[in-house]
Amino acid sequence: MSPADDRRDPSGRQRGAARAQGRTQRSASAPSQRRRGSDPARTAAYDVLRAVDGSDSYANLVLPPLLRERHLAGRDAAFATELAYGTLRLRGRYDAIIALAAAREVTTIDAPALDVLRLGVHQLLGMRVPAHAAVSETVGLAREQLGTGPSQFVNAVLRTVGRSTPEEWEQRIAEAAGDDELARLSVTQSHPLWVVRALREALVGNGRSAAEIGALLAADNAAPRVTIVARPGLADPAEVVGDAGEHVGTVGSLAPTAVILSGGDPAALPSVRDGRAGVQDEGSQLVALALTEAPLDGPDERWLDLCAGPGGKAALLAAVAGERGARIVANELQAHRARLVEQALRAVPADAVEDVRTGDGRTVGTDEPGAYDRVMVDAPCTGLGALRRRPEARWRRTPADLAGLSSLQRDLLISALRAVRPGGVVAYVTCSPHLVETQLVVKDALRSVSRAGIETESIDARAVVRGIAPGGSVELDDTRTDVQLWPHVHGTDAMHLTLLRRTS
Repeated sequence: MSPADDRRDPSGRQRGAARAQGRTQRSASAPSQRRRGSDPARTAAYDVLRAVDGSDSYANLVLPPLLRERHLAGRDAAFATELAYGTLRLRGRYDAIIALAAAREVTTIDAPALDVLRLGVHQLLGMRVPAHAAVSETVGLAREQLGTGPSQFVNAVLRTVGRSTPEEWEQRIAEAAGDDELARLSVTQSHPLWVVRALREALVGNGRSAAEIGALLAADNAAPRVTIVARPGLADPAEVVGDAGEHVGTVGSLAPTAVILSGGDPAALPSVRDGRAGVQDEGSQLVALALTEAPLDGPDERWLDLCAGPGGKAALLAAVAGERGARIVANELQAHRARLVEQALRAVPADAVEDVRTGDGRTVGTDEPGAYDRVMVDAPCTGLGALRRRPEARWRRTPADLAGLSSLQRDLLISALRAVRPGGVVAYVTCSPHLVETQLVVKDALRSVSRAGIETESIDARAVVRGIAPGGSVELDDTRTDVQLWPHVHGTDAMHLTLLRRTS
């Protein structure tokens, strides 16, 4: 057990801090004044929330280096991670509770104080932290970061929140939302209303029941499993399972390359450290493998990842290409993301990687017409299918984003269909199930290329995916040829996959 493990007790409090508080309780100070500061794990979670709010950072990029920089490990790191991610996922629910408890709109509360309150409410209602510890520690955080006045406000609101159970608060905020079912789900399941509506439409548009919307939203609010990809020819899933040790690893049910860990830091695995394996959602692995297994006509030697950053799919494609004697070109618009692709490809044999380059994917089809046998279009999107992993995306995206993104997605798919040769295959992938970003983009792109004399045919992505999955059992819509995965059904991000073969 590490020193960090020793410092945190099961209630989520540092043992040293608890002893210090015990000594302070012999003084005449009021309870709200007993905790003079906060522990490093709570401070780290607070700093993540401030970075997300203040600089549009992503928690999954901010938190890991912050934990390393502050030497937080073991239970401290796990506590900070759950506190930060859980608070971000349930921000909408907690804001509704704070508004009732404070008797004021959250828009009137200063952003730093609101973040502290959100952290406190998550400890009270979403974690196994005793009420006295949650309030005392959070008030200490407020005093340390904001000063005495705001800490008194935080103390008053959290004590009000702590007087009722999570179930009681959920009932109150549901009643306050009114009689509309989707409005109630929006507040209780912590998703903006437009996202709730869009996800329900996506369910129906993919042959599922609208009644599943509650289960889908709840799945978005559950912490995702740690999933590793064992890159073919570089690492074996059995090796990754063996390296997992106490954090038990099991082979995935959808992708033969996937290993699901019960916990722990994946960066500690030797195969991850040297790039033979990597952290990658099982759905993301599955759609990348689908491109490699889709049937094509003619040679199979040159592949393209059109939007390759940050490199997870490119590394999996390159590993498979290396086994088959093919080569991959990884194209990325942004230079810093291209460097991430190079890092992801570091263990792949050099002869499997033709180039990692920086360029606009929309021009590749014009610059290199018919030059590739297989093309991956992992298009930039709203990320509504990956809200488990990037919970802040739900609060940043707006319906106005769809117009620009869908236009970009359409142009990228058109470019890919021009870049692939007749007989070759294109995979169009998004981590969003939104119908505008999936089915409608594909229809628009196919109409456009058809007018330019490029003809295509759909490949049954369901059959390809079932052929990849161990045992071949994957619950999919039997009325369509594309594939839509769902967190509440498949335990993956909501990845969309369309496979197209160019015929002329």
